[in-house]
Amino acid sequence: MTSIHPLIADQVSRSFGKVMAVRDASLTLNPGEITTLIGSSGSGKTTFLRLLAGMERPDRGQILSGDTVLASATRHVPIEKRKIGLVFQDFALFPNMTVLQNVMFGLRHLPKAERVRVADSWIEQLGLTHRRDAFPHHLSGGEQQRTAIARALAPNPVAILLDEPFSGLDPSMRDRVREAALGAIRSAQAPALLVTHDASEALIHSDTIAVIDQGAILQSGTPETVYRQPRSLAVARALGPVHKIETGQLPPDWRTVINPKSETLWYRPEAILLGNGQDFTVQASKLAGPVTELRLRISDAKDIHAVCQSAGSIRPEEIVKATVDPALFFEFAPEST
Repeated sequence: MTSIHPLIADQVSRSFGKVMAVRDASLTLNPGEITTLIGSSGSGKTTFLRLLAGMERPDRGQILSGDTVLASATRHVPIEKRKIGLVFQDFALFPNMTVLQNVMFGLRHLPKAERVRVADSWIEQLGLTHRRDAFPHHLSGGEQQRTAIARALAPNPVAILLDEPFSGLDPSMRDRVREAALGAIRSAQAPALLVTHDASEALIHSDTIAVIDQGAILQSGTPETVYRQPRSLAVARALGPVHKIETGQLPPDWRTVINPKSETLWYRPEAILLGNGQDFTVQASKLAGPVTELRLRISDAKDIHAVCQSAGSIRPEEIVKATVDPALFFEFAPEST
């Protein structure tokens, strides 16, 4: 049985020529938790994962499993000796092996009967028992991904790292596969890092979110904290839309509620609460699935963005009442915008 410890990156940096891909990045992955690393393309998130896995060596800083140093300026434990499970978007299953044989692949140190028992337990947990003897080309995308995750979990890894593992799946199956996969990962109690650019995925499925931009981890914390208390505009934008407005353009009653200290504010559209308050004219209305996106005229030639539950249609030129949630208005230092 592998002892489970946090996987820790401590002030890790990695450059490629003059490009600093990861800079002084620190993050702790705790056992039994899903930590999500979110950032746009080129932000450094995949390089950071590769550093944890041992596919890249850090130029500075260190990576530890508990108290054991896996990488530093003077030490590098190679990928094959780190016992870290890896799952990628392309599944990377062995095409000439069945589901059972794929999941058994990392268990060659065990007697055959034990290999089969362990593999079957993960196959069952991930809902693949009926596909146990199928080859990858006979599996759906979701079944292939669940097989890849079962294979990564079967050797009892010290951590599991997932690089955009669900982004290639059809939207109709993505939620179901993700729920099953992340549930199995949590049950394994290993530290887990989920790399994604999908804000909804990060907010719904994470215990901890870390936002990375230009190689630096800007903020980490619970989803609620990072979403509602972003330290910079880059952090706020990573987790959903935000809009800019000048304080002087806000209705006086709203300014009193928000009590801003800056001339410029940023807000999330759900900060505009419909149903109470003063009257505003709807300038535009657009159905966006479970919500309706609105633009409300709040002063001469100035609109503000809002969303509301799509219980009924709201049309342009209608009058609606609205007030604000001050917790979703943000003030950022000039250097962070």
